[in-house]
Amino acid sequence: MVLINPKNHSRSYPDKASEEVMLKTIEFFESKGKTKLKDDDRNQVWYDDFLQFQKENKIFSTLLTPKEYGGANPNARWDTYRNCEFNEILGFYGLAYWYTWQVSILGLGPIWISNNEDVKKRAAKALEDGGIFGFGLSEKEHGADIYSTDMLLVPQEDGSYLGQGRKYYIGNGNKAAMLSTIGKIKAPGQVETGKYDHFAFFVVESDHPQYTAIKNVVNSQSYVAEYELNNYPVTEGEILAKQRDAWDMALNTVNIGKYNLGWASIGMCTHAFYEAINHASSRILYGNRVTDFPHVKQLFVDAYCRLVAMKVFALRACDYIRAASASDRRYLLYTPMVKMKVTTQGEEVINNLWDVIAAKGFEKDMYFEMAARDIRALPKLEGTVHVNMALIVKFMKNYFFNPGEFPDIPRIDEARNDDFLFNQGPTKGLGDIQFHDFNLAYGDVDLPNVVVFGAQIEELKMFLFASASDAENAAKQYKDIAFLLAVGELFTLVAYGQLILEYRKLVPADLSDDLTDQIFDFMVRDFSKHALSIYSLPNSTENQMEICMKMVKKQVVNTERYNRIWEQDVYALKDRYKMND
Repeated sequence: MVLINPKNHSRSYPDKASEEVMLKTIEFFESKGKTKLKDDDRNQVWYDDFLQFQKENKIFSTLLTPKEYGGANPNARWDTYRNCEFNEILGFYGLAYWYTWQVSILGLGPIWISNNEDVKKRAAKALEDGGIFGFGLSEKEHGADIYSTDMLLVPQEDGSYLGQGRKYYIGNGNKAAMLSTIGKIKAPGQVETGKYDHFAFFVVESDHPQYTAIKNVVNSQSYVAEYELNNYPVTEGEILAKQRDAWDMALNTVNIGKYNLGWASIGMCTHAFYEAINHASSRILYGNRVTDFPHVKQLFVDAYCRLVAMKVFALRACDYIRAASASDRRYLLYTPMVKMKVTTQGEEVINNLWDVIAAKGFEKDMYFEMAARDIRALPKLEGTVHVNMALIVKFMKNYFFNPGEFPDIPRIDEARNDDFLFNQGPTKGLGDIQFHDFNLAYGDVDLPNVVVFGAQIEELKMFLFASASDAENAAKQYKDIAFLLAVGELFTLVAYGQLILEYRKLVPADLSDDLTDQIFDFMVRDFSKHALSIYSLPNSTENQMEICMKMVKKQVVNTERYNRIWEQDVYALKDRYKMND
């Protein structure tokens, strides 16, 4: 089964230690129970019990310490495939638990990327001692606009610096062993020179007397801090990088971290799905079982297919992350897609399930109530959907019209350290990145809805050709965020389907013909919806409108296939999982 079931967690692992991490984490939450889980959420209790658990079992230390710095722990490594599952498990039980892990990943990113060996060793020791980390990037007045940061390192006569300024919306800011913080080396009022000349990344500690955690800015178990450095002393020994290297460090860290958001959505949606199918299958309304109503079946089938697609896309994207190199940067398309596309699909899944369980989704003893609230956060963290879509469309020209030659990438699930993540290099040149021919994935599959989807792709290519022929108008259109988002949605659907089909080829047991075709049933519908949205935009041309209408196609309906998916895949999940009380 593709979806995780903590009551029957039968996965194969390359090493015993990885299995123990996952099973112990599941046992921690199941022993805690849903009643206490919900009480802690409702009362905004700092999750010290979870942090003590991970400290005693050295979980963050094992999962987030690169092998080189693992010391006596033979199982320490930064293994993206392994981390995917831990992300999923934490999301399954609650976003707050995932969040403290996620912002630790962001805080560690600049440290492991840097050349500062002393700080790296300190970080490894802090992890071994159970420490958590933070990423001091955003500010209250500027958000994540790093160019405008007001955090300063003011030079002193002895060659040291004094940190002055505030950061805002910084997870773990109350307890972080280290916070990787970006600012500018300059005196107050000093005029800046080159674009990147003043940037610096440095580390601070939350228990230092010149550090103040001013407040938690959210109503949550998580502590999302506004913090201030009050003439905080910083030496060259705390500097991680300067100038352009510091800038690249920030973006490369986000490349590492944003991928995790999709996995949190997958975990939350899976738990919510179990609750919804358990509730609906046992409820009688108007003399009928709720799951006998046709519209309820459709909502469940769509939710299930979208959830499976989310997971297999994210799993296949993991292969590209682990295979990445200076000459193969395709992951830079797929990581923002996991962040943007998977998280927005998570909202769709919760919406469908909520339409089934209705008022039950508000009840205080339901995990669903947490999921319905928290699922909205993930598309809005680590860059909004708009920001990530603006990044994604930079790849569109080469993706469709200038493919490169690459060796086939297998499934990469072995135990190994992902060294390249901390040596990604300069962040420029995104428009030059090439991709392998996406038609290779689609050409291997002769299923009705995949064929229809392929025809929609061909119309999209015609649309892009027609738009490019009027360069002046195209330049205006792509400055319109509504136009950019709509075209970007079509592009991401193509890459989404590509990786789903690649995963199917590698792990056919997970995606039967029926399930694959049912997934492309919603893909065809979504493609048509976004094509119609372009048609309706004020600035779409007559030629574009004509092509958009050709993109609007009906999915191939197959009642027998649909019923098999309902009976064998969806309804079969009822009573498979219920969290301990």
